[in-house]
Amino acid sequence: MKKIIAASIGNCVHVAGIMNFLSLAEREGYETEFCGAAISIDELICAIKTEKPDYVGVSYRLTPEPLEKILDELKSKIAAENIKGIKWLFAGTEPTAEVAKKSGIFSHIFNGTEDPDEVIGFLKGITFAKSDDYPQDLVSRIKSKYPYPILRHHIGLPSLEETIEAIKKVADAKVLDVISIAPDQNAQEHFFEQDKMDHRLDGAGGVPLRSKEDFKALYEASRRGNYPLLRCYSGTKDLIPFAEMLNETIKNAWCAVPLYWYSVLDKRGPRPVEEAIRENQQVMKWHGQRSIPVEVNESHHWSLRDAHDTIGVVTAYLAAYNAKKMGVKDYVAQYMFNVPPSISPAMDIAKMLAKIELIESLEDESFNVYRQARAGIASFPADLAQAKGQLASSAYLAMAIKPHIYHVVGYCEAHHAATADDFIESCKIVRGVIRNVMLGASDITKDPIIQERKNELIAEARVTLEAIKSLSPNVKDPLSDPSTLAKAVEIGILDAPHLRGNPAAKGQLVTQMINGALYAYDPVEKRVLTEKERIDRILSKIDTTTNICDFNHELVV
Repeated sequence: MKKIIAASIGNCVHVAGIMNFLSLAEREGYETEFCGAAISIDELICAIKTEKPDYVGVSYRLTPEPLEKILDELKSKIAAENIKGIKWLFAGTEPTAEVAKKSGIFSHIFNGTEDPDEVIGFLKGITFAKSDDYPQDLVSRIKSKYPYPILRHHIGLPSLEETIEAIKKVADAKVLDVISIAPDQNAQEHFFEQDKMDHRLDGAGGVPLRSKEDFKALYEASRRGNYPLLRCYSGTKDLIPFAEMLNETIKNAWCAVPLYWYSVLDKRGPRPVEEAIRENQQVMKWHGQRSIPVEVNESHHWSLRDAHDTIGVVTAYLAAYNAKKMGVKDYVAQYMFNVPPSISPAMDIAKMLAKIELIESLEDESFNVYRQARAGIASFPADLAQAKGQLASSAYLAMAIKPHIYHVVGYCEAHHAATADDFIESCKIVRGVIRNVMLGASDITKDPIIQERKNELIAEARVTLEAIKSLSPNVKDPLSDPSTLAKAVEIGILDAPHLRGNPAAKGQLVTQMINGALYAYDPVEKRVLTEKERIDRILSKIDTTTNICDFNHELVV
């Protein structure tokens, strides 16, 4: 175990930065010792002789002029005492950092502009001085920075040229680790059959990518700054060829594919529900065979359509369960906060904790889960000042689940499509929030009200999952069987108010927000329905012998 001692010197009493640095060092396995504030050079030398450290951290945050003489004294006494084999670190303001640099004492200098991820990188032995220092796969990038989450942001402007320039600018700013390419709908659906494109919609919802060379141009634009990873959603048609093309052109950092969606359910494609499930499973399998991480962006689609919280938890588990069944090794679990926008922060956390507990129960030596948090776009107001506040508050809330990835949503999205400058500003807002959280924050996940709701949701989710399994008693694994999963939507076990009128779904679910949580609701009796009541009503219509009172099995793969 390497040892770090640190102190502020001269008459400088500012030690908050030192304490934060030592705290981060302890998390990374260092032995640390704080030697005090405003200590003399003689006191520092004495501490070095006593503690015998590998690193000595020196801080000075006052006016730079006196520092030169203090460091001259330090340099002289290092020589006089024949102190060797120590790496000297300095932390201060930009002006004092310049003085420290001129002294020639220090192997690494922090001037206060660094983010915690840079400090963590240093403690892990990563200098980020050249392109090779930036990991170019998702898991390595996460491990290089955690507990500081890596940041991602969507980029997809109405033209290829605008998008290329935005990627260059963002990469040079070094504010995020993953650029999510947002293709327009024409590209997602008709990339391999471009004669079917409606060119009136070119650039609608993303960048109009029309060739492999277009994707390669985006990747080349990212080869600068902090060399961010690139990723892109799966298409809505020709999914495997699209996956192959993404892997070849942008080295897709991870796959994002739904379980049920990009189908007749959301009308982003013509696929029937069962067909969509089968094809989406094959996409998961294709990536699993190549050890490419997978995100099944499923749960929030139900919550965005006002499905009650239990369905959000159920579908989060189903997404992870199917990914594991398809051989995915590294799974990205997305937790979209503020969905619906009226959910309370406490109930939002409870819902996410329920998802986390069920999803991470699937972890073993062959299945690793990485948490990705983000704000729901519908929660952002059009007023830009308020929108910045929403971005910050949502990020602060999401940090409670200790995410490995934070998906930054441009604060301006309700007002205008984000520009490169908006991307950078949004990332800086989130980085500032994370910096503060890393100093220490109360653990709201332990709140008894939150825990009670979490446990309630897990119990309710188990009822729903067992009901889905009951639909196919002779199927070996109903929770990964496309026919069973499709039937769950057809009869309304999985349902959402916004699906009313959709021929592929029941569309009869009514939900009600009560005390900040979203429940299934009986509008005639004007009361909340337990999940057992809701499911029993559905199953009684298709099989009078089925009752879920005795369903209490463990959920295992």
